[in-house]
Amino acid sequence: MKNKKMTAGELYRKYGIVVIMIILFILSAIINHNFLKPQNLINILKQISVVTIIACGETMLIVSGMIDLSAGFLCTTAACFSAGILSATGNLPLAAVVGILIGCACGWINGFLITHFKLQPFIATLAMTYVLQGIVQLYTNGQTIGGVGEARWLGQGSVLGIPVPVIIMILMVVIIAILMKKTRFGTSIYAIGGNEKAAIASGINTRRTKRIIFTLSGALTGLAGVVLMARLMAGMPSVGDGYEFDAITAVVVGGTSFLGGIGTVTGALVGSIIIGLINNILNLLHVSTQYQLIVKGVLIAVAVIIDIKTKENKKSQ
Repeated sequence: MKNKKMTAGELYRKYGIVVIMIILFILSAIINHNFLKPQNLINILKQISVVTIIACGETMLIVSGMIDLSAGFLCTTAACFSAGILSATGNLPLAAVVGILIGCACGWINGFLITHFKLQPFIATLAMTYVLQGIVQLYTNGQTIGGVGEARWLGQGSVLGIPVPVIIMILMVVIIAILMKKTRFGTSIYAIGGNEKAAIASGINTRRTKRIIFTLSGALTGLAGVVLMARLMAGMPSVGDGYEFDAITAVVVGGTSFLGGIGTVTGALVGSIIIGLINNILNLLHVSTQYQLIVKGVLIAVAVIIDIKTKENKKSQ
């Protein structure tokens, strides 16, 4: 038997992101002596926590062949409404539940529009973005919502030295990883993204599954909004703008195929860490935000090019 050689894209998906992360870590430590300080490393994990939680949902969506462009403003909406509830009642559990339920509701609506009216995910979630942007502005009147001191432990506290937002992030990664790899629902996600017609022929209710995926993704984004509100100790009307692109970048850099059917949530976590390392070292070197945006754009382009070339090579074999 001939040994089947892996393509560059396949090698990248299997080993590349971890190697890149290690190289970036070493380079960062060499470039700036402040990088290895425990507080700096903890700050990196705290900074990627919200985006990684959103990326857990985006991973399920992209693996199934869909995408959510409304995640950034959904995160903002959940953050602002949970801040408003917390400011009015002082009840953090209630505020957290409200934020997560808002995420569930918006996610379900996205899924319903896509499966019932046959809208493309790009269009449906773009429309939701504008709706949520308007709702946030009406609710906050463009002003920051404060008075959320009860959220301090959730955003700034720690357990055994590990920040609470980081613990929540890790829990979500583990839960979604198990869901995608060890359950029938997870198998359906990969089946839909790999070949939806074949998935339907095998008996999978693709419409219901898509709605569930969007609802779960919305719940994760709502939770991310609650964590963001707790970290900032406020509900800010534009704070989550652009988070959807950071999450999508993490997912794609982490090896998830934009064409569907391939990807893992652990890869998305590594992708988030890579982006966090790049942002951190650029900040330590006092490089402007504009250059950070250029780096993110290049990362997405390279990851998608590798993905497309990998698929082309498979078809030609």
